Amino acid sequence: MFKQCDQLKKQLDALRPLSRHTVKSLHEQLVLAWTYNSNAIEGNTLTLKETKVVLEGITIGGKPMREHFEAINHKEAIDYVEDIVQQQEPLSERVIRSIHQLVLKNIDDDNAGRYRTENVVIAGAEHTPPDHLHLPQHMNKLLVWYHSFSGHPVERAARLHTDFVKIHPFVDGNGRTARLLMNLDLMATGYLPVIIKAVDRLVYYEALDQAHIQHDYSDFFALVARAEEHALQSYLNLLGKPHV
Repeated sequence: MFKQCDQLKKQLDALRPLSRHTVKSLHEQLVLAWTYNSNAIEGNTLTLKETKVVLEGITIGGKPMREHFEAINHKEAIDYVEDIVQQQEPLSERVIRSIHQLVLKNIDDDNAGRYRTENVVIAGAEHTPPDHLHLPQHMNKLLVWYHSFSGHPVERAARLHTDFVKIHPFVDGNGRTARLLMNLDLMATGYLPVIIKAVDRLVYYEALDQAHIQHDYSDFFALVARAEEHALQSYLNLLGKPHV
């Protein structure tokens, strides 16, 4: 399933280091698309262009301040994730809480970076997250699994996302945090961050439900693999090196 990802990554790695201008251009495009799509999946109504304007520091009339903060916070969370990758800091509960704290900053400061102290249900999902009293054990188990996993890096990143969402450790912001964690892991292993597009929301949710209820991760792995292939191919196309 991940063979094509590996072939494209090998092509891109052969072109490194990329020029500073190319890296800057690709990064700006990535941050905007990642922020817009991740927030749109959760119901944020800012358009791609409006998200760009908000990230440039301009307020959009008629749009709730929460939606502005969601865009600004997500950009800051990406910056933090990139710093973690650069510092080669291992994934920990502290890192997870810090990412979530940035996601909910100025939106819900009482719960930002704090595990939920109540039970929740996920609207539209068949799976019910575990009791809040068991969150410490579930999060510890997730990280033990993560640090002992020996399979393909893209598979690990995708499963980290699904299993984190299954636990649903926070009252709000779990989806955004899960996608940030997945991309942190991809970048830490030399792959490109992936963007789950808002237009694919239904397919994305169905793949998550399949993993959570039937313990069948195949559709979600395929979704992430396709997104990784698309990201790698987009870079190669911009560099004038389309995959053959």
